[in-house]
Amino acid sequence: MGYRDVAKVGLGGPVGSGKTAMVKQLVPRLDDAGYNVGVIANDIMTQADAEQLQASFAGRLDEDLIAGVETGACPHTGIREDPSMNLAKIDEFTEAHPELDVVLIESGGDNLAATFNPELADYFVFVISVAEGDDIPAKRGPGVTQADLLVINKKDLAPYVDADLDLMERDSDRVRGEEPTIFTNCKTEEGIDEVVDLIERSVLFA
Repeated sequence: MGYRDVAKVGLGGPVGSGKTAMVKQLVPRLDDAGYNVGVIANDIMTQADAEQLQASFAGRLDEDLIAGVETGACPHTGIREDPSMNLAKIDEFTEAHPELDVVLIESGGDNLAATFNPELADYFVFVISVAEGDDIPAKRGPGVTQADLLVINKKDLAPYVDADLDLMERDSDRVRGEEPTIFTNCKTEEGIDEVVDLIERSVLFA
């Protein structure tokens, strides 16, 4: 079995948007639903995110199903231009765990950079934070317009950063057409079940 035999979900977005927090919410739900899950965290020079996730999922996921990929350059290099390191890691996962159902692939990158090569991600989730500014959807970057799902995270911060959630919703609907947008708050778990439902319906039930 190789990487083509497992569902692959890419989670991209700027540093601080809440991607790792999102992964921490998604994995237990997918695991509790009966799916066998693997996780890859892309970073330039460190394994810090992978180590953090290994600590979070200790006792839930096998340690060898949580891996870091050090891209040596901007992380988008490893998810868009040349995904070979990530694909090789997924092959390692599936060879050791043929029962694997889905791999979550996390990578930082801005609205221009954090898009996934179609060979690497069957479903692309782009995560932004309201703290980045309520004009992000209107700027029509590839992350916003090309993602299968746009997640607008940290909605609870909107009053503190003068972000207009209604404006963000209108702009997202305008630039994304029929593709979904979900507002989330990882601390209160608001919106997380909707994200899981879309992932299930899009790549696991398919």
